[in-house]
Amino acid sequence: MNSEFQQLWRKIGSHGIMVLSSCAENRVTSRAMSVVVIDGKFYCQTDQRYLKCRQIMANPNVSLCVNNFSVEGQCRIMGKPFENELFINAMQEHFPDAVSRWSELPTECVLEITPKLVSAWIYEDNKPYIERWNFENSSYLRLGI
Repeated sequence: MNSEFQQLWRKIGSHGIMVLSSCAENRVTSRAMSVVVIDGKFYCQTDQRYLKCRQIMANPNVSLCVNNFSVEGQCRIMGKPFENELFINAMQEHFPDAVSRWSELPTECVLEITPKLVSAWIYEDNKPYIERWNFENSSYLRLGI
């Protein structure tokens, strides 16, 4: 992994409250989620009966937003929270209340988001820039606006 991508992961960090947006049948929804980052992927949990899961089943393209980062990626619905030890350990460390409240519910599931494109809006010397990390071709680009 090149240094620009290593820098990206340091900036994003290991967890955060991130807004997850999904879309199906011309309806876009967004919701704040407790998200952990493990091995270059984003993970959260939700109830499989919710609209968000139905949208992801119909259209796996999703977006996450945290701070000045926009993450476009593909989402898949995985098993139950306690079936994924890395996930549940990371959630327990960063969001223990979420684990105790929801992780054992029978309809709870884990969402895994694999990033395709990450964009960040930054200012340097009062000039705006967009940074882009393209995971599909492992490229980094910095654009002046």
